[in-house]
Order: sequence, then structure tokens, then C-alpha cells
Amino acid sequence: MRYTAYLFALLAGILVSFQGAFYGQLGKWIGQLETSFYNFAVGSVMLGLLWLFLGKGKLSNVVTVPKWTLFGGFLGVIYLTMLVISVPFVGVGIAMVALIIGQLLMSTVIEHFGWLGASQVKINREKILAILSMLIALILIQ
Repeated sequence: MRYTAYLFALLAGILVSFQGAFYGQLGKWIGQLETSFYNFAVGSVMLGLLWLFLGKGKLSNVVTVPKWTLFGGFLGVIYLTMLVISVPFVGVGIAMVALIIGQLLMSTVIEHFGWLGASQVKINREKILAILSMLIALILIQ
């Protein structure tokens, strides 16, 4: 299952690049906020159908979970809208490298401190070198 998860994450990265390219262009035609709204409207319909036929959880539990866990939906809107805005200015490649650096940097901090229920994994030299290498790649890829 571990290698399947790696494959899924790799495919998600590929799809995010396509999404950035599609929505960067769509934002020029219909507007940036409108593009984000379109994304979430289509996504809600698709997920609603998947949930209807394949859902196994209990959505009604959303009222009992810790409120901070619900913040992810808000962050998704911000993330996508920022991507829609940045891609036309810097291009898909640079936007994706910057996105990955941001993810790598923040996930390393979250894991180091064990924030948000994450397993605690201390920052080490290799992780710092990986982040610095990505920053160098961002500078060179421009």
C-alpha cells in the first residue's frame, strides 16, 4: 500500500500541474474568483455523486469534530485562488516548484513540532538540504 500511496501522490502532483495550467487560462477568460468558484462547484457535484454511491463515513459527525479540523476547506479555497492568480504571471512550472517548496517547508515544520496531530518527525540535515536544493531549483528554473 505504501507504493500505491507514493503513486497516488505523484499522480496528484501531475494533476495539480494540469489544474494550474487549466485554471490559469480560465481565470483570464472568466475571472480568478469565478474560476475558483467553478472549481468548487464542479468538485462539489462530483464529490456529492461519489459520496452518494461510495461514501462509507458519517458526514453528520462534522458537527462534533474539533472546529479547527474544519479549517482545511477554507485553506483549499485560498490555495486554489492563489494558484489561479499566480500561474498567468509566473507560469505553471515556477508556480508548481514554489508550491512544492511551500508544502515541503510547512510539512517539515508541522511534523517537527507534531502540530495538528501529525506524527513527530524531527528536522534533520537532509531535510534542510532538500529544502535548500528546492529553493536553488526555483532560482535556476526562472
